[in-house]
Amino acid sequence: AFRKLAMQFHPDRNPGDHSCEHKFKEINEAYETLKDPQKRAAYDRFGHAAFEQGGMNGGAQGFGAGGFADIFEDIFGDMMGGRQRRSSSGRERGADLRYNMEITLEEAFTGKTAQIRVPASISCTECSGSGAKPGTQPVTCSMCNGHGKVRATQGFFSIERTCPQCQGRGQTIKEPCPKCAGQGRVTEERSLSVNIPAGIEDGTRIRLANEGEAG
Repeated sequence: AFRKLAMQFHPDRNPGDHSCEHKFKEINEAYETLKDPQKRAAYDRFGHAAFEQGGMNGGAQGFGAGGFADIFEDIFGDMMGGRQRRSSSGRERGADLRYNMEITLEEAFTGKTAQIRVPASISCTECSGSGAKPGTQPVTCSMCNGHGKVRATQGFFSIERTCPQCQGRGQTIKEPCPKCAGQGRVTEERSLSVNIPAGIEDGTRIRLANEGEAG
């Protein structure tokens, strides 16, 4: 992941683009920072919050909180347990669905289009995913002021954790939707069409974009 990003933003590939030059510098600084075992352990435990407000003796001082998180997650997200980045709405990326399929040798040789049915978590149509009873609206969480996270200082570290009152949503629901019980999602079975190419090998994974669970 580091090499891919470094190549993407390398100044030689983006001549005259100062934003790419700055990003390239930050990517290298992030990589060098996490080569330090102590700082790597701190990031594993606390995430990017470990380096905010002078944490770890001021390590990675060139990063702002948002940029720091984005760069580290871009480089190390898969390596460190796949931390998922929240969107501006505060919702996380929906989970992937997995379906194991068995086909005959002839089908593997010629290819086929298969119809499968999978249970998936989708946005509730009754409340449009808000979780609130129709005619009402969620209210901003009073504990985190809508951020979905609360921060506490512990020694050198500024620790950020999911708000216990709103569970990271940034909003609380006084009157939950009766259909989804305030979750904003319901589980339904849906049909998907999967194109299996000719000559496919055993163990091959086929990905269907935008067909996972709701975020």
